[in-house]
Amino acid sequence: MAVSGAPGSGRHETPEERADRRWGELLQEVRVTQTGVQILFGFLLTVAFTPRFAVLDETERTIYVVTVMLGAATTGALVGPVSFHRIVSGRRIKPQTVTWASRLTMLGIVLLLCTVTSALLLILRVVLHSAAVPWLVGSIVAWLALCWFGLPGWALHRYRPKD
Repeated sequence: MAVSGAPGSGRHETPEERADRRWGELLQEVRVTQTGVQILFGFLLTVAFTPRFAVLDETERTIYVVTVMLGAATTGALVGPVSFHRIVSGRRIKPQTVTWASRLTMLGIVLLLCTVTSALLLILRVVLHSAAVPWLVGSIVAWLALCWFGLPGWALHRYRPKD
């Protein structure tokens, strides 16, 4: 049996086994994000049908439309890996499928950050009517960026194999 694990990886798996493992891991990650996005998007869609929507000013309505569009784009990016896999399944391109699905998932995570940012901006503007809103939103965006991108980036740098 051919073994082609990455040097020093501790894994002895064929390219097909690696693709299968990575696909399973990616599916678990996508399931978590898809659920949250679907709930957020569902709530966003109902906002336009509430009595309070009529009293939003033009800026708040614009933020709402941008938020809904971002939510739809996020949903598309995070459902994309499933349809991609379904369409190309059986074509013997699993490693490439995993790569493209991973890219779609990362795009979905970036879009999710934008959607959450926009939703927070809208909600805090309506609730607080305060100059503190941009600072509050900015602090949460910084926190999410740290959790979602900063810490993984630091770990990649910190635990990079020594050449």
